[in-house]
Amino acid sequence: MLDFRMDTFLAVCRHMNFTKAARELHITQPAVTQHIHFIEKEYGIQLFSFQGKKISLTGEGRRLLGAVTTMKHDDMALRRMFDEEKAGERQLIFGVTMTIGEYVIGRYLASYIRRHPATRIRLSIANTEELLGKLDRGEIDFALVEGFFEKRDYDFRTFRREQYLGVCAPGFLQPQEKPRSFQDLFSNTLITREPGSGTREVLERALSEEGWGIGDFANVVEISNMGAIKMMAEGGGGIAFLYEAAVRGELERGSLVRVSLEGFPRYHDFTFIWRKNSLFSAQYMELLDEMAGSGAGPLQM
Repeated sequence: MLDFRMDTFLAVCRHMNFTKAARELHITQPAVTQHIHFIEKEYGIQLFSFQGKKISLTGEGRRLLGAVTTMKHDDMALRRMFDEEKAGERQLIFGVTMTIGEYVIGRYLASYIRRHPATRIRLSIANTEELLGKLDRGEIDFALVEGFFEKRDYDFRTFRREQYLGVCAPGFLQPQEKPRSFQDLFSNTLITREPGSGTREVLERALSEEGWGIGDFANVVEISNMGAIKMMAEGGGGIAFLYEAAVRGELERGSLVRVSLEGFPRYHDFTFIWRKNSLFSAQYMELLDEMAGSGAGPLQM
């Protein structure tokens, strides 16, 4: 069980503000200060640096935050495990990002549940940013993400590698255009996911490498639903950058075509992640290995 003062530390880290942490925890601000000082004295470190009213974590504070977040996660996982044992059941509680949830994970889960028909599965589908938050708060045990994450905070293994490419409706780009770089596409509308999405972040980073941003497109349409993005692209509404797994059917039918660009398609990992140094690391790796041997197909592509 986590010391209550560590809960105070976590609250301060969430808000980077002692007053807001006190309000969240329904305690006084002096009590928050007292809890932080106790932890600093216990470990012989300084957790925060102060510049006027602005506070930030020190290096020692960041390391403690990582360790305490994992402990909090494992504490909640242990409580669930004990409850499951009492009830005589087993649960898988995890999250996946949109592309993985809609186009990849189903066949792996079907194969797994055939082997373990009594297992209850609670699956959250959200963007990478939301799943990292759920993982850090202990709401899910592990996640499969397509976006980027801080490797210092998580243990991870590659689930599979997938092509990432631009697509549009046939004839949307005129033959004389023949785009070779992002700059050649900026006169068009970009259809993309919302901020926090791994699918969007891959594009943002690719653009940034060349000194551009999403705002350089003539218009940007943000849609949080993958199906709606594809329908808009099929209807000639713009260009979208998605994983091949999400558009394989449309490419085969010819309702979408690839946008040929230098450096594309790219390859990006779908990654199985959990809190760094978790007590349950061996179990998570065992689960991944079992899914890999489930007959649903190879994990590495």
